[in-house]
Amino acid sequence: MLGLLAPSSRRLSSIDCSATARRGNSCLARLVEDGAPEQGEQLMATIDLTSDQFQQTVTADGIVLVDFWAEWCGPCKSFGPIFEAASEKDPEITFAKIDTEAQHEIAGALEIRSIPTLMIFRDGIQIFSQPGALPGHALDDLIGQVKALDMDEVRAEMAKEAASSDTD
Repeated sequence: MLGLLAPSSRRLSSIDCSATARRGNSCLARLVEDGAPEQGEQLMATIDLTSDQFQQTVTADGIVLVDFWAEWCGPCKSFGPIFEAASEKDPEITFAKIDTEAQHEIAGALEIRSIPTLMIFRDGIQIFSQPGALPGHALDDLIGQVKALDMDEVRAEMAKEAASSDTD
C-alpha cells in the first residue's frame, strides 16, 4: 500500500447528511448526460459541497477530492488556486470545496480541526485525509497515487482489518 494512503477506519454512515442532491448538482466536474455542455453552459471545475450533497457525492463511484476551507484562512487562500488548477487537469475527478464556516455539520462530523484539510474518497471509501496546504507538484503526485490504487486490494485490506477487530 502507498505510504500516504491508507484506508480510513471512520465510517461514512455515521455522518447524518441527506442525499437529496440532484445528479447534475452533485458532480459538476463530470460532463452532462449527452457528453457535452449545452450552448452557453459552462461546467465548473470545482463544486461547493453542502450537507445536502455530501453523502451522495463522496459515496459515488470514482475519485472525489474535498478541500475544507474558510474565507479567513491564509493557507486556504494559497491552496485554493492549486486545487482549482488540479481540477482543470483532471475533469474526470470530482473536486469539491466545503466552507467550514457555512457547513459546520460536515466539518464537525468529520472532526476537521485544522484547515485547509484535504480528504480523498475513491469509490465511496475515504482513503486520505491530511490538514495543511500542499504544493501543486505534491497534489499532482497524490492524485496519481490515488488513480493507481488497486481498489480490490484496498477493500480486501479493509475486510481483513474489520475481521481482526471483530475477534479482539
